[in-house]
Amino acid sequence: MAAGELTLDNALVFDGWSAELTETSLFVRDGVIAEIGPAVTRAERVIDARGRTVVPGLIDAHFHAYGVSLNNLEFDAGPLSYLALAGARRLRRALHRGFTTVRDVAGGDPGLARAVTTGLIEAPRYLYTGPALSQTGGHGDARPAEHDICLHGGHMNEVVDGVDDLRVAVRERFRRGAHAIKIMASGGVVSPTDPIRPAQYSAEEIAAVTAEAARRGSYVAAHAYSPEAIRHAVLNGVRSVEHGNLLDEPTAALLAEHGAYLVPTLAAYDAMNRRGDEVGLPAAGRAKNAEVLDAGRVAVERAHAAGVPVGFGSDLMGDLENDQLIGLRLQAEASGTLAALRSATSVNARLIGRDDLGRIAVGARADLLLLDADPVCDPAALWDTARPRLVIRAGTPVPEDGRVLA
Repeated sequence: MAAGELTLDNALVFDGWSAELTETSLFVRDGVIAEIGPAVTRAERVIDARGRTVVPGLIDAHFHAYGVSLNNLEFDAGPLSYLALAGARRLRRALHRGFTTVRDVAGGDPGLARAVTTGLIEAPRYLYTGPALSQTGGHGDARPAEHDICLHGGHMNEVVDGVDDLRVAVRERFRRGAHAIKIMASGGVVSPTDPIRPAQYSAEEIAAVTAEAARRGSYVAAHAYSPEAIRHAVLNGVRSVEHGNLLDEPTAALLAEHGAYLVPTLAAYDAMNRRGDEVGLPAAGRAKNAEVLDAGRVAVERAHAAGVPVGFGSDLMGDLENDQLIGLRLQAEASGTLAALRSATSVNARLIGRDDLGRIAVGARADLLLLDADPVCDPAALWDTARPRLVIRAGTPVPEDGRVLA
C-alpha cells in the first residue's frame, strides 16, 4: 500500500450532522477520506475502531494563540517572539484535545501560519484574522485611563479610527493572509475603560470594513454582547457575532433574517468565574463577567429557537486554556449534545467556508477524532480528559507521547 493510507474499521460514525450514527469503515488516502462503507480498501495501517465512535475533528472558531494572559498590555506590547513560542504550545495542546482546526480571531500572522503549514510545529489547521480592530477606548484598547501612553500595532489588537484608516487596515490584513477580519463592536470583560453594552464604531466605519471584506470574498466577525451592539454590527454587514451573551429574542430573529452566525464562548466566563483569583482577574473584570455569565446559556437557547446557526468557540486566555473541552460540556448543557457536536463541526465549517472540514464524507479532509463511546449517548466521552481519544489530522494519527490534555 502507498504511504499516507489508513483504514478505520467498524467505527460508529457521526458524520457532522445526522442524528443517526452509522457503523461503517473508512479508507483514507493522502489526507482525504476516499471510501466509506462496509468493505473498503485495506491500508497497511488499520485501526480497529469497534466499540468506538469517530466524529469530525473539532473546530474552535474563537481561539487565541497569542492569548498568554488576561492582561492586554502583556500580549499587545510584549515581544512577538515570546508570543509565537507560547502560541505554538497552545496550538499543540488544542490539537491533542481533538481540535483539528482553529480560527484565531485576534492575532496570528504569516509566520505562525507558515510554521503550521510547513509542519514546523504540531498544530491544528490555523486560520487567523490578524489583530482585531478597535476604536480608541474600545475593547481592544489596552491602555488604562490613568496611563498616558501610546499603543499602536499591538499583536492581538490595533486601535484604528475612521473610515479611510480602517480600509487601509483591512487591506493590509488580507495582504498578510488573513482569513477574515475581526472588529470590536462593544465593550468587554477584560478591557479597562469601556462598559459592556454600548455599541462601538460608527455605522460608517463598520460598513467600510464589511465592504472591504466582501470584495475579498471574506467576512467580518464582531465582538458584541448587547442587543444594541449586535444589531449595530449585523445591520452594517457583520456575519459572525462573537459572544452575544445578552442576546434578546428580537435580535436573535434579526440574526436569523440576515444569515448571521452566533459563536458563543461559554467556557471563558465559566473559567473566569471559577478561576479568577488564579489568573488575577481585576475586580472590574469580575463585575462585568458576572453580568454576562449566566446570560450566555440563555443566548444560545434563544439563538437556536430563532434558527440562528450557532457555532462554538472557547476564548480562553492564559492558563484558562485547559478548560477548552469544558466549553463543549457547557454548550451541550445549553443546547443538547447533538447540537453542540454540530456547532463544533459542520456549523463551524460552514462559518469558515470550508465544506471539506467538519464532516465525514468522501472527499472531505481526514481530520477525525476517535472517542471511546458514542457521545450522543455518553456525552462525557467528548470532554472527559481521563478517557482515551485518538486525534487524526490530515489522515495521520497524532502521536500521544507527551500529550497534554489537562
